[in-house]
Amino acid sequence: MPIPAQISFRDFDHSDAVEERIREKVDKLETYYDRITNCQVVIEAPHKHKNKGKLYHVKIVISVPGDEVIVTRDPKDNHAHEDIYIAIRDAFEAARRQLNRHVRQVRQRPSGAPVVAEE
Repeated sequence: MPIPAQISFRDFDHSDAVEERIREKVDKLETYYDRITNCQVVIEAPHKHKNKGKLYHVKIVISVPGDEVIVTRDPKDNHAHEDIYIAIRDAFEAARRQLNRHVRQVRQRPSGAPVVAEE
């Protein structure tokens, strides 16, 4: 079943190609954990700086039963993130790693134990 995805573009125009790539990445997350209930993705292009081009910021919020997996990619000086597709790839790779960590924690938790948020 496809994961409901909410995709937002901030400070730049909507792109069908970028949205399609994000939907492909969201659908692939289901192969790592089939209990995802929702996924929100925000792509932001901050204003240009004097010495750098646009560096894209990506935030992904993955809702799973009883918890959320949140990934933010703030590239700072990573000029590879001037390419939106590389920024998306890196953010979803981080999301995959965090989702796998979440799955391991859920499997190790004794059944009936409450979900406790980490600080």
